[in-house]
Order: sequence, then C-alpha cells, then structure tokens
Amino acid sequence: MNIAIIFAGGVGQRLNNKDNIPKQFLKVHSKPIIIHTLELFQENENIDKIYISIHAKYYEYMKELVKHYYITKTAGIVKGGETGQDSIYNALKLAYKENSADSIVLIHDGVRPNITQETINKNIQTAIQYGSAITCTPCFETILISKDGEYPNIVPYRRETYAAQAPQSFVLKDIIDAHEKERKNNPKYIDIIDSCTLMKKQGKESKMIMGNIGNIKITTLEDLYILRALIRYKEDVEMFETEKEDLVCAKYTK
Repeated sequence: MNIAIIFAGGVGQRLNNKDNIPKQFLKVHSKPIIIHTLELFQENENIDKIYISIHAKYYEYMKELVKHYYITKTAGIVKGGETGQDSIYNALKLAYKENSADSIVLIHDGVRPNITQETINKNIQTAIQYGSAITCTPCFETILISKDGEYPNIVPYRRETYAAQAPQSFVLKDIIDAHEKERKNNPKYIDIIDSCTLMKKQGKESKMIMGNIGNIKITTLEDLYILRALIRYKEDVEMFETEKEDLVCAKYTK
C-alpha cells in the first residue's frame, strides 16, 4: 500500500494576504493550491490512498473541496495540531490504524503543488528499497551557518549542500515509531522541522533522492507569483505539444 499524507494545518501568517486566507486555500488558476497538490497524487497510478491533515477551522471546508474536485483516493481527513509535526502525526495515526504497518507513506506539504510524477514514483521505489526517501535538490547559493545571525560560523562547501524538500517517504511503522519516541521527551517537537530531522534525531538514516527545482513551498507572496508563472508555463508547453500533434495528424490525414 502506498499512502500520501498531505498536511496543511497552518494558517499562512507569513504570506500576509489581505483577506487572511490560509495559503493552502488561495486560488491559482481558479483552483485552491491544496487541490493542485492533491490532484498530483490523485492522478498517480502508484498512490492508493490519501490522508489529509487540515486546520480544525477548515475541516468541513476541506471535505467540501475533496468532494467538489473528485479527490476520490481520499481515505480520511483529520484535524491538525499545534505544529506541523503534530498535524502529520494525527494523519499517520489514522493511516496506521487502517493500513498495514509495512505500507509506504509519502509525507508532503499541502502548499508544495509543483512536484513531478517522476518524483512521486522515485520516492516510492526508493522507500521500498531503502526504507526511506528524502527529496532534495542541490544548493546553488552559498550556505552560511550562523549562531547569532550576524557572523557566519561555518561556510560548508557548496558542492556538499542540498535543500530538503518533499515528499519525504518512509515505512509507516518506522515513522510512527520515530514520532512516538520523540513525543515522550519533546512533545512540542522543538527544533524538529521535518520528518528527515526527526528520523536523524532518532538515529535513523534517510536515503536522498534528487527532485525538481520547481518543487517550491508556498511561503511568501513571491513564491505565489513564481507558482503562477510555473503553472502558466506548464500549460503553455502542454498546449504547444497538443497543437504540434494536431499539425502532424493533419499532415498525414490529408
């Protein structure tokens, strides 16, 4: 069983849009961002089920969206928690209750709607083979590590630096176990920013795979503008390919 866990429990305070709409519900090309994300997993032939973790205030609205946009692989919607990791844990608990412990789970941001089908498939294949998969891209900027935010303490070689993205994929029983161990001593998940960090803290290695640069997380208004441009570009390419095929067909059917 291959399961997608989509978490979108936040309210998007850093986006500062004038209507205070959580970023996952902002519309891009007439569709909420989270629906763009969900459709990628809905369309993937290797994904069997989708679980969604959403802010409690928008729980009913999310149910309506899933029905309206025919996200038929949705197996459950849960209310999120105080942190992103709480929200993920709530969805994982339901998935663990309803599916085999050796299922593969792909944990993905609801506001990261530009992954490729190849990345989803690579996550599944790698997690099956190695027990985990962390989507990454090489860093093209120099990374500075600073404890005070004023002077760099460490400047790692750029060729050794990568940006972790999503999906981050694991065997269901392994990621549940990591969460439950962490919650005993660190219930607020302090300094645990993603599943890769969580697993590393528990002494478990994660296998890196290369993703796509356009797989951005929508955090700021600038990100939103970039997403709109990326979707428009993809639509233009698809339209061009369709027109090219039509011209070829027309040529040989005359």
